[in-house]
Amino acid sequence: MREIIRIVMDTSKHIFVLHGVDAAEQPVLRKKLSRKQMLEFFAKLPPTVIGMEACGAAHYWGRELGKLGHEVKLIAPQLVKPYVLRNKNDGRDADGVCEAMGRPRMRFVPVKSAEQQAALMLAGVRDGLIGRRTQLSNAIRGYAAEFGLIAPKGLDKIEPLLARITQDESVPAMARELFAMQGRDYAQLQGELKAVEARLLAWHRANATSRRLAQIPSVGPIIATSLVMKTPDPHAFRSGRLFAAWLGLTPKDHSTAGKTRLGKITRAGDETLRRLLVAGATAVIRQARLGRGHPSRWLVALLRRKPPKLAAVALANKVARIAWKLMATGESYDAARMNAVT
Repeated sequence: MREIIRIVMDTSKHIFVLHGVDAAEQPVLRKKLSRKQMLEFFAKLPPTVIGMEACGAAHYWGRELGKLGHEVKLIAPQLVKPYVLRNKNDGRDADGVCEAMGRPRMRFVPVKSAEQQAALMLAGVRDGLIGRRTQLSNAIRGYAAEFGLIAPKGLDKIEPLLARITQDESVPAMARELFAMQGRDYAQLQGELKAVEARLLAWHRANATSRRLAQIPSVGPIIATSLVMKTPDPHAFRSGRLFAAWLGLTPKDHSTAGKTRLGKITRAGDETLRRLLVAGATAVIRQARLGRGHPSRWLVALLRRKPPKLAAVALANKVARIAWKLMATGESYDAARMNAVT
């Protein structure tokens, strides 16, 4: 067999399809392995480059194959899609990943450690608990409205509403029992959410980079920890602009014949991180419009020219660039330098 320079693996729960090429980019390996056979096969191979599409399980396999001495490279699925031929199957998927890996300008995803994935799981569990709490509070409000009972906006109004329902004898006994059950679920969710947020805050305080990022206006512990967790290698980006583009905070470019046409933001990259940055920027802009806080001169001038929503995206873009700079250089946030920007 000719020397293999690159092997690509199309992963699934039980079946792993391999596609290897030689120095001439000609296929020399096509093999299908079970989950049990996979590590045994690679343990017998000399160190080589192994490629996979980036997904949750790919990081696990990347760590395991790295222990065997192989160099693992992960590619985002959207970058692989143009290289997959028609009539999709596992073999063509592996062939497409192999073709994509051979491109000189291809970008790769760093393999996350188990600790990094655990931290990301902590943030994901928090988001899930918030979603369940929102769903449950809306259900309580909806059912209560059917019996003529309403409450003002705010999560702090749910428990008083449940207490009123318990004492209101005009509500049928069966409904009161069901409201009591929902109240117990709501209280349990609140307790679990507080516990998760306490662990997230402890993680933030223990991480020097996260603490430095929290010095940026509009960035709190949640955004800071998300930036650190989701950007394990800031040096993978050559500039803050590319980092902002990775987050989807730059406009779409559809220019031709020397005419520049910029559209809405691309909304590429991590949706959660982009949403958090825009939400933080929106909070800062709201305070600035009310005459509170200490907005930079750049932001004040921007709000004179642009509507608040557009300004929020622009501020989120700037915050992303600043965050990349702090993560890549280890510097601390300089408010005086920001205020000097006009």
